[in-house]
Amino acid sequence: MNGNGTGSSYEKKSIIARMQRIDEWPLPKSFLAIIALGYFFTFYDVTDIGFAMPAIAPQFNLVGSEILFLALSIGLIGYVFGSFIIGGLSDRYGRYPMLIITMALMALGSFGDAASVNLDMLVIFRFITGLGLGADLNLIPAYIGEFAPAERRGHLAQITFFLGILGQAVTPFVALALVPPFYYGWRVLFFIGGLIAVIAVILRTELPRSPRWLVSHGRVKEADGVVSKFEKYLKDKGLSLRKIKDEDINKINLEDETSRIPFKYLWQKPYRLRMLIFGLWWGLWYIGNYAFLGDAATILSSSGVSVASSILYIAIGAIGYPVGAISSWFISDKIERKIIIFGGSIMWLIGMLIFGSKYNDITLIIGSFIASYALAFTLGIAYLYTSESYPTRARTSGFAMGDGLGHIGGAIGALLLPVWVTEIGFFGGFAFIGFTTLIAGIILVVWGSMATGKQLESISA
Repeated sequence: MNGNGTGSSYEKKSIIARMQRIDEWPLPKSFLAIIALGYFFTFYDVTDIGFAMPAIAPQFNLVGSEILFLALSIGLIGYVFGSFIIGGLSDRYGRYPMLIITMALMALGSFGDAASVNLDMLVIFRFITGLGLGADLNLIPAYIGEFAPAERRGHLAQITFFLGILGQAVTPFVALALVPPFYYGWRVLFFIGGLIAVIAVILRTELPRSPRWLVSHGRVKEADGVVSKFEKYLKDKGLSLRKIKDEDINKINLEDETSRIPFKYLWQKPYRLRMLIFGLWWGLWYIGNYAFLGDAATILSSSGVSVASSILYIAIGAIGYPVGAISSWFISDKIERKIIIFGGSIMWLIGMLIFGSKYNDITLIIGSFIASYALAFTLGIAYLYTSESYPTRARTSGFAMGDGLGHIGGAIGALLLPVWVTEIGFFGGFAFIGFTTLIAGIILVVWGSMATGKQLESISA
């Protein structure tokens, strides 16, 4: 090792080669659950605001655009800032400390939401929650991807996503039990989210640092120590690791070191094209995603359906979340990522067309189920696919440029869906947010790169 402690190129490649030969999750399975708890809170929070708003609006005397923009879209704006700022800090200072900070922000935001006494206070804490939420969704797929073996990266990421998406499936039922019958039920809904976030903060202190990130920053000695612990853990379990050969080390495509900040680094080939593709994908996907999640219950209740019934229809449909996540879990490492995502985009369109027909109670439930299924079928794979398409030095910054910036589309969708419903009808509004997602899927399947089963170092080249 060099005297400055940064390690030679050969030593760095050796660490990566040792990581690449590991074909099992190198940590206790409980660590997947710890990571998933962050996902659980994220999806709980994404969903709870939509169910809380029908009760908050009359209590705070909110009307029209106040409800849509200040209470819903402000969280998405916070998401964009969080993904960019904390994502950039993650590339500079590491995944581990930022994973703690993001969850602490979400705990603060949730407790603040619960304690809000007026719109201004709610806006402030929704923004704080959004900061943590946007960054956390950025960090989790990067963290998992940097530990998981190439052949099982999708499988492991989707297990974590499945555990997390249960938050989106459970939240409607929690909301149904709290919001319609109790004046302060929406406050309890947010308070529960804050408790989940506090537990996640405590558990995350057990997580190790990413060896790949350590290597990319020249901290080879620390990376060696972490990988050695992985190897010991696996050997103690009775698993054998093949011997590393010089040819394994020499073939490693070590990322170029750069002193440029990650965002500027990403504007060179081939990353600028990837940022354009992912930016379009996420922006168009989130138009429909957040419009449905944030507005569907309120629009239904405004169209003559009771608040309780509006929540109930979407709650029953939310059973599709775990079913969709399990479905893509089976194929996550067998079918190319972008094909899975395209399939999910088609299913989302079908769900919106059926929901938008509003033919009867059954079509609302079926449409909600298909939409929930499509979201869970697609989203975890899309997070991973975006993250693994960038080099370690700028992985979370690259994710922010796509998913983070794409949330501007989410803010637009949440703001304009009620306008579209007013202008072109209930069916027309929901059909529109179905077709925006289909267009997103077409862009990705035509121009997206291959990633399934490949080592991170070869995908990002």
